[in-house]
Amino acid sequence: MSTAPQKIDQAALERRWRLMLGSDADNLALPTGDAPLERTLGALYDKQERKGGLQGSAPSVARWLGDIREYFPSSVVQVMQKDAMERLGLQQMLLEPEMLRSVQPDVHLVATLLSLNRLMPSKTKDTARQVVRTVVAELERKLANPLRQAVAGSLNRAARNMRPRHNEIDWLRTIRANLRHYQADYQTIIPDTRIGFARKTQSLRDIILCVDQSGSMAPSVVYASVFAAVLASIKAVSTQVVVFDTVVVDLTPLLADPVDVLFGTQLGGGTDIDQALAYCQGLVKRPQETIFVLISDLYEGGNAAQMLARARSMVDSGMQMIALLALDDHGAPSYDHSHAAHFASLGIPCFACTPDKFPDLMAAAIRKQDMTAWAAKNDIAVAR
Repeated sequence: MSTAPQKIDQAALERRWRLMLGSDADNLALPTGDAPLERTLGALYDKQERKGGLQGSAPSVARWLGDIREYFPSSVVQVMQKDAMERLGLQQMLLEPEMLRSVQPDVHLVATLLSLNRLMPSKTKDTARQVVRTVVAELERKLANPLRQAVAGSLNRAARNMRPRHNEIDWLRTIRANLRHYQADYQTIIPDTRIGFARKTQSLRDIILCVDQSGSMAPSVVYASVFAAVLASIKAVSTQVVVFDTVVVDLTPLLADPVDVLFGTQLGGGTDIDQALAYCQGLVKRPQETIFVLISDLYEGGNAAQMLARARSMVDSGMQMIALLALDDHGAPSYDHSHAAHFASLGIPCFACTPDKFPDLMAAAIRKQDMTAWAAKNDIAVAR
């Protein structure tokens, strides 16, 4: 059955092209009501030599930030704010609390604020912390329960004891294991073998998140801080978080509050992965039960040969190592392909991971699954 082609709305098409091309499309008519919308787009996207943009005026920027929230949906507002920071130097405006209150909070804004943390005047820091807390609360709302459920489920199955107390019995597995002892006359099962959950006298897994805080990794730092705080709330695992650039900072004492973790970072600067690996090696008490997650693009500014040798020694000790090239919502990250290939040859899987996949990633790591196979199952490209 054929269908008639839909009639093209020429006026709507011309309107879209005019708004897209701006003043470069003066030959296309613009509805009178669209003039404010075109000015809002033009302030950001018109050629800067022809337009003054936001002109560094705080009142003008505040008005523009309000306009984009009026004309566009939230997802588009976030993109335009990010573009404004890159194209118009909006970062300096964020040092004013009045300006900061006008911006719609998102992960990229948090990353920008963290990069400005050391420059921020005291009058702005309280406002910045409120903005960061708003974003962190939203991320925790979305990500905390999936991570807790995935990790707890894997831990419950990762270790069993065969002489459980009554309150430790895993009844489902016990019944399955004893079906052959079913007594028809009594309509019951004789539990000859009892299977229980592991006794949690100590953490079942030690997790170390080692996070590159160089500028290119900014969104990854935000997500990693939230996940670290959630993992720290799970008593069955021991969690430590370390951030690094050319120096190493252990933020584990701050894990009770992910906002404190974030403000403990210092985005930007160089990268010394070898130094970070050396520090983290000193934290490892039980290599066979340790999951080490390095979140870095692997661009090494220090001793690359020593970094690779140290990574080999960590693998040889029995640690489970994973290199996340990015932990954010973007596509394929930029990373050092040579170092990633060398890591892969050592048995350290290297791939990017979106935040929604991270809970399942940690669950698979706790079960000691093949992480390269896990990535392939989840359509994630692995560096080779």
